[in-house]
Amino acid sequence: MAAEDNIQVVNATTAAQYFHLLRRQVRRDKRKPLVVFTPKSLLRAKQARSSVESLVDGRFMEVVDDPGVGSPEDVQRVVLCTGKIAYDALAGRDKAGAPVAIVRVEQLYPWPEDQIASVLAKYERATEVVWLQEEPENMGSWYFVAGRLHKLVGEDYKIGHVTRIESGSPASGSAALHSLEQNDLIARVLA
Repeated sequence: MAAEDNIQVVNATTAAQYFHLLRRQVRRDKRKPLVVFTPKSLLRAKQARSSVESLVDGRFMEVVDDPGVGSPEDVQRVVLCTGKIAYDALAGRDKAGAPVAIVRVEQLYPWPEDQIASVLAKYERATEVVWLQEEPENMGSWYFVAGRLHKLVGEDYKIGHVTRIESGSPASGSAALHSLEQNDLIARVLA
């Protein structure tokens, strides 16, 4: 039995995504462990609210494309991220008017290669794919994602990543320093 038959790792970013994730888990014929990294702060976040229609008619999507991109032809960089950092990146992109698409990878394992490839194909003029994570470089998903991204896009895109510097601690311990680091992450991913 393959490892991907045994576990799922997700980071749902909206109420509807979380609902459909749990619904999918319960309705499966074959039970498998589910690891959910969704932070509690998204339960109350205004950006993570979902419409009744998306709860009633929706489904869990492993990859969520950027709904704020006006014209895919204008996008020069595609940013892949997971979790609440996506909302900061979307707000920063909208404020700066940067030609960037922020794509949320809601399921990390099994890696949704086909869905990511489908989203990337939409942005034909993009030259860069960047992984954005809130965690320090040595703690988040980057080391898991790096090889999979290289395999997926090959030489078609320049691949990069934007993370906090490596650290022995997952958090800075200071709200002021955290805010500065967060602003730096967003500035670097949009530059």
